[in-house]
Amino acid sequence: MEQVFFNVPLSKLEPIFKRWIREVQSEVKTSPNQNLQIEEKLLTVKEAADFLNLQVPTIYTKVSKNELPYMKGSKHLYFSSTELIEYLKQRRKKTNNEIKKVSESYITKRK
Repeated sequence: MEQVFFNVPLSKLEPIFKRWIREVQSEVKTSPNQNLQIEEKLLTVKEAADFLNLQVPTIYTKVSKNELPYMKGSKHLYFSSTELIEYLKQRRKKTNNEIKKVSESYITKRK
């Protein structure tokens, strides 16, 4: 006996489910990075140190020099995980090829 799902035989729903699964799989394959979003989370000093792979005193030093984005609530410091990721991205060093391209474009514009 065939199973019935909401008064529709399961055999009639199977092709619909298979097509839907193929569509979802193709969407994931075509845009893997678009769906990756990092959930914003507030971190304590210890969690921020672990997140950045730094020591806690280094975190306090960077905060005192205003090198790290932070929030202060009464006596406690908090850090946004997404802001810390942006901080890391801004500190990215250019490769030799990137530096060469920038310098070449600068020279051609100056002529």
